[in-house]
Amino acid sequence: MEVKTNDIKKIFQAAEIEKLPELIESYSSDKRKAVQMIVISAKKKLEVLHKEEERMEQMFRYEKKYCDFAYICGIDEVGRGPLAGPVVAGAVILPKDCDILYLNDSKQLSEKKREELYDIIMKEAVAAGLGYVAPERIDEINILQATYEAMRQAIGNLSVKPDLLLNDAVTIPLVDIRQVPIIKGDAKSASIAAASIIAKVTRDRLMVQYDSVFPEYGFASNKGYGAQNHVEALKEYGPCPIHRRSFIKNIIPV
Repeated sequence: MEVKTNDIKKIFQAAEIEKLPELIESYSSDKRKAVQMIVISAKKKLEVLHKEEERMEQMFRYEKKYCDFAYICGIDEVGRGPLAGPVVAGAVILPKDCDILYLNDSKQLSEKKREELYDIIMKEAVAAGLGYVAPERIDEINILQATYEAMRQAIGNLSVKPDLLLNDAVTIPLVDIRQVPIIKGDAKSASIAAASIIAKVTRDRLMVQYDSVFPEYGFASNKGYGAQNHVEALKEYGPCPIHRRSFIKNIIPV
C-alpha cells in the first residue's frame, strides 16, 4: 500500500539529520510531485548542513594549528561602545573534539540562535568564565583598560587554567599566558566566537534586567547603545546610575 504524502512529510520532519540520506534514497524514485518536493527540500537541508560543517572546519583552524596546547581559551568582550552598562568579557575553553555548529561572531547571529548556543556552550565547554567592569570603573580607567580588566577577570574565573589564549585582536597586559591576537577573531576562531556569544548573551540579559529598574531609557531594546530613543531619554531625564559619564559628556552636561 502506497504511503500517503502527508505521512512521508511527517517521516522526513521527524527524522534525525543523519537519517536524511537514507530517506532521500528511499523516496527519490517516487514519482509524485509532492514527494519529490519533500526530497528536494531534504537535499537542500543537507547542503546547508554540509556548508556549515565546512565553515566550522575553517573556524577551528587556529585550534588545530595550536593543538599541542592542552587548554586553548578564546577571549572576547562586548559592550565597549554603549553609553550605559558594563563591559563584559567571556573566556571559553572548548573540548578538543568539539562539534558545535553555527559558532560565529555574536553580532552575526540572531538573538534566538545566540541563546541556543549559549546553553550548548555552557554545557559542553571544558571551562567558561565571565568578567564584568562597571560603568564607574570604565569612567575611572577608560574603556580600553576596563576591557583588559574584564578579560583578566574572565580568565581568572575559569575552572581550568588555559595554556594558550586566542584573543579577538588585542594582547592583554599583565597576563602570564601565551597570547595569539587574531584580527576579527570572533569570525575566524570557534573558541573566540564562543566567548563572544556567552559575553553577548550575559550582557544583553543584564541590560534587560536594568530596563525594569530604569525603564525610561529603553535598555531592553537598545542594550545601552546610543539609539535615538536612548539619547532622547538622556536629554529628558538625565543620566541614571549605570550611565558612563565619560561617554555621555558630549550629549548632556555631567
